[in-house]
Amino acid sequence: MSAPSTPSAPAAPAAAPSPVSAASAASAAGPDAARGSAARTYALDRAHVFHSWSAQAEISPMVVTAAEGSHVVDGEGNRLLDFSSQLVNTNIGHQHPDVVAAIADQAHRLATIAPQYANDQRSEAARLIAERTPGALDRVFFTNGGADANEHAVRMARLTTGRPKVLTRYRSYHGGTDTAINLTGDPRRWANDGAAAGVVHFFGPYLYRSRFHATTEAEECERALEHLEQVVQLEGPQTIAAVLLEAIPGTAGIMVPPPGYLAGVRELCDRYGILLVVDEVMTGFGRTGAWFVSADEGVVPDLLTFAKGVNSGYVPLGGVAVGPRVDEHFAHRPYPGGLTYSGHPLACAAAVATLEVMERDDVNGHARRLGEQVIGPELHALAERHPTVGEVRGRGVFWAVELVTDKGSRTPVAPTGGSSPVMAGAVQQAKALGLLPFTNSNRIHVVPPCTVSEAEAREGLAVLDKVLDRVDELVAETA
Repeated sequence: MSAPSTPSAPAAPAAAPSPVSAASAASAAGPDAARGSAARTYALDRAHVFHSWSAQAEISPMVVTAAEGSHVVDGEGNRLLDFSSQLVNTNIGHQHPDVVAAIADQAHRLATIAPQYANDQRSEAARLIAERTPGALDRVFFTNGGADANEHAVRMARLTTGRPKVLTRYRSYHGGTDTAINLTGDPRRWANDGAAAGVVHFFGPYLYRSRFHATTEAEECERALEHLEQVVQLEGPQTIAAVLLEAIPGTAGIMVPPPGYLAGVRELCDRYGILLVVDEVMTGFGRTGAWFVSADEGVVPDLLTFAKGVNSGYVPLGGVAVGPRVDEHFAHRPYPGGLTYSGHPLACAAAVATLEVMERDDVNGHARRLGEQVIGPELHALAERHPTVGEVRGRGVFWAVELVTDKGSRTPVAPTGGSSPVMAGAVQQAKALGLLPFTNSNRIHVVPPCTVSEAEAREGLAVLDKVLDRVDELVAETA
């Protein structure tokens, strides 16, 4: 990756050279052979792979043959700028040489070990994570990903408090396991929700579509906190183990909470003896230009869940950072939970290398500057230019572009949890122009790797401008 052109920015991480050299290896035998290999990959996928969140007979998954830095290469040899970070998890880009080398080295030394034994990479990863979490979240329970991190955080909260209920917000996503999907506040929950999980949903702040008739961020914050306290009172504080929140709701729309909201939830939880669990699975490790949003906001949760960016997803890893109240509860009583691969040495080696690279190369600072100086200003300019852009919002390299039929009605161009011909056309146009987008409902999310260069970011935003031209046309055609 080339260095950011902003004079005050550090040298860009070595992670992301511009050319995708791996593509050369993929096509070394010639383009026909490469396409033949991709065709076989696709055929085997369609014959044998059962995909998540999909009607199996109605999907045509793109074959990816190589990736490096901020780019992926598809089965036809096309090079696409990855503005999705896959599932918003390749925070330091694809194939970072330091992380790949750390995984290989660990595999040669000790490929696996059961979680009941101490291991140097697990211990070091826990130390590095604990140093970056807010307050005294000094112990780490490792999981395989974000869903089981939230699953275990809720179990810890219920056992510590002796209370059954957990409050989570509508428009949220917390994972696909049984408890986590019930914690989720978007339509993916519906098919799996048996109304027996002890979860109560409430409305969080979302000024653009305020449920509280607010006109300012201050009003939205105050009224959202009043609403949450009323839910607590009506449910019975003595029955509520935890309030669980995404620091910034991710897949559900990147609705940045107004100033003071997270602190207000913390104060409310303290008032009623409720544990605060902050889900930083998507926001953690540089995505917003900080290690964690909660730390950036000066808020210390009782439990903090993480995954994704902790090692850029190179090997599955997640976890729960545990605060004093929960830690003390299990000091002399066993915690009834565990996983075969908790703190897997390959995953932890990848985490150690990732965190060292991020610190060395000031990846957080780079992401923050990109958001403030490039992505945010450019997206706001696009909002002025395109009649179908209702709102843009975000931080760092974590932004959402909300698409509407017109700015006055704010009618979404696709339903919540669904798609539409307009959104399908947007994705098709983006890929044709060399951009791999992240879309959900009526939104395009701008979530490139935290190491994306300024030139790459501007290139992707220029493509997005053309994609929005197409969205404007499609909406006009259906008006």
